[in-house]
Amino acid sequence: MDIDRYIQRNDPTWRRLEELSRRAARSVRQLDDAEVDELVSLYQRVSAHLSHVRSTYRDPDLVARLSGVLGEARVVLYRPRRGAWRALGGFFTRTFPAAVWGSRRFVLVATLCFFIPAVGMGVWLANSPAVLDAAVPPELQELIALEEFEAYYSSDAASNFAGYVTINNIQVAFLAFALGIIPLLGPGWILALNGMNVGVMAAVMHRAGEAANFWGLILPHGLLEIAAILVAGAAGLRLSWAIVAPGDRPRLDALREEGQRAVVIVGGLVVCFIVAGFVEGFVTPSDMPTALRVAVGVAVLVAFVAYVVLLGQRAAADGATGLLGEERRDRLERAIDDAEDAPLVTLRP
Repeated sequence: MDIDRYIQRNDPTWRRLEELSRRAARSVRQLDDAEVDELVSLYQRVSAHLSHVRSTYRDPDLVARLSGVLGEARVVLYRPRRGAWRALGGFFTRTFPAAVWGSRRFVLVATLCFFIPAVGMGVWLANSPAVLDAAVPPELQELIALEEFEAYYSSDAASNFAGYVTINNIQVAFLAFALGIIPLLGPGWILALNGMNVGVMAAVMHRAGEAANFWGLILPHGLLEIAAILVAGAAGLRLSWAIVAPGDRPRLDALREEGQRAVVIVGGLVVCFIVAGFVEGFVTPSDMPTALRVAVGVAVLVAFVAYVVLLGQRAAADGATGLLGEERRDRLERAIDDAEDAPLVTLRP
């Protein structure tokens, strides 16, 4: 059978699956029991069609169409039916780490966007006293180095200060993500700006002979804080890349999908900022030895990296890409074989 006849013969089936999927996506109450059974049956048939098309016709347009039809149905069939706590657990053990792990190349780019300006600005100003004096008046440099930098971390009660810096960091992360709508330049600019600010402050403290104090105060909370900002910037860069190079997806579909994934990343990072804020409010200004305070910072960073790598790799190997509502790849097969897990039960409100 040639491809045109194959399409003509099966097109009503594909359109029917699209119709049922879209109705169910709005509300599963729009489907009665017979239509739910039909949806499951059509999903299996169209899956077989896709396999046949890939092996027999190898037509990229038809493969893309059937993949899209099945994708809409899969969102409904795989919709989890679980409590809020289980959903929250799934978010932090599967969805969020999968989204971050899948963005690791963008994290590398974000790291370069931050640290190249930070190191460049710090080295330049530290070795150019006249330029540093022009950028930051000497009187202000002295005030910062000898008083304000350290006093900042004790400027309020620890709990209030922790809350303040947490909110501020979340705002920076959201801005880094939201500026992704300005392709590449938006996230890159906010990362570079924050990097340059760190470089300027490092130059001021080093010139005043307060390098040890600077690193002893910034590293305990800064390691996790900066890492989280870099991941947020990576989410913005990934959103930008969907605009620049959507691949085989329509640009609006790519933007919508990457936007959803970026929201997952920024939402998960809230916990990181809460932890970093707690460290900044209670550990950074404490009387603990500097080495111990820095060790706390290193420990929370290592814990975060290990969490993302270990759980992210496992989730990605299982087919997760970081979108909300994703289930295990074998969910449908298990649902068909096990009546208790059948999509019919899953879909009922």
